[in-house]
Amino acid sequence: MVYATTLTERKADPRSKSGERHKKKRSSIGYLPYLIPGMIGFIVVILIPFVLNLYYSLTKWKGGMSKMKFVGLENYQNLLHDSAFWLSFKNSLFMIVAMVIVPTLIGLLLASVLFDYIGKHFTSGVASFLRATYYLPQILPISVAGIVWNWILNAETGALNSLLRSAGLTAPPNWLGSTSTALPSVMLVLIWIQIGYPTVIFMSALERVDPELYEAAELDGAGWWQRFKAITIPQIKPETFVIVLTCTVAALKVFAPVYVLTRGGPESSTLVPSYYSYLNFFDKSKVGYGAAIATVLTLVIVLIATVIQVLQNRSAKREERGY
Repeated sequence: MVYATTLTERKADPRSKSGERHKKKRSSIGYLPYLIPGMIGFIVVILIPFVLNLYYSLTKWKGGMSKMKFVGLENYQNLLHDSAFWLSFKNSLFMIVAMVIVPTLIGLLLASVLFDYIGKHFTSGVASFLRATYYLPQILPISVAGIVWNWILNAETGALNSLLRSAGLTAPPNWLGSTSTALPSVMLVLIWIQIGYPTVIFMSALERVDPELYEAAELDGAGWWQRFKAITIPQIKPETFVIVLTCTVAALKVFAPVYVLTRGGPESSTLVPSYYSYLNFFDKSKVGYGAAIATVLTLVIVLIATVIQVLQNRSAKREERGY
């Protein structure tokens, strides 16, 4: 009885509660020195440029020492009637196909083949070599990749058209110079560049899957496709969300491949928002208009990333509940 009374007194003691609060305060303050560099980097690299860009989007300014005129939402109103602006976002949908959907599907297939077949029937070194080969375009400088693909797709002296002429085709396509083939050609290059990223991520995901699941399914008579659908896809769902999120963001803000290969042409057939913003910033000296395009693109990226993140969280919660 005395022991219970003592415990009750301790619980009711305000000094113990204040001590716990002080401990929590000290622990939270202890993390502050580690957070400060990241906060400074976020403010300098992201927050300040975004606020400045937002302000510039409300002005008319040619850059440099020219006079800046505040025009409010005029630039955004002009965007609503700008056909090139809407075309650039339409082309972004094709970039998502080329950088998200196709590479993710092919990367999943390649990772499964490398992990389930090559890694088991050959040495692990063969699988590692092939994985590195697929990932090589990711680490190549885009300028180098652009030179290589310009040489391959050149209408007059390109390797591809030389092969087609030797095969008997007298008038091969102008791959990067025709409005009908320029966008598919850029998409092909993007698929080639992007395909190694999901392959590497999926192979890492497959390595953490419990092999006993596959062994049990195989003993029950499940074939490769059945094991793939019932075990592989559900187990690597978190990595799939990561790939979709990062690749979608990369597809929406793609710039360098378009700049190197086509400069948005011919006739704006490969124009994308980031390059259209660049054109207005530098070539046309319409800084405010370019800033408005960049602001809209940023908001679209944030919105899509938020939606993907919400879907991922909902999927994770459903798995925790068991349905």
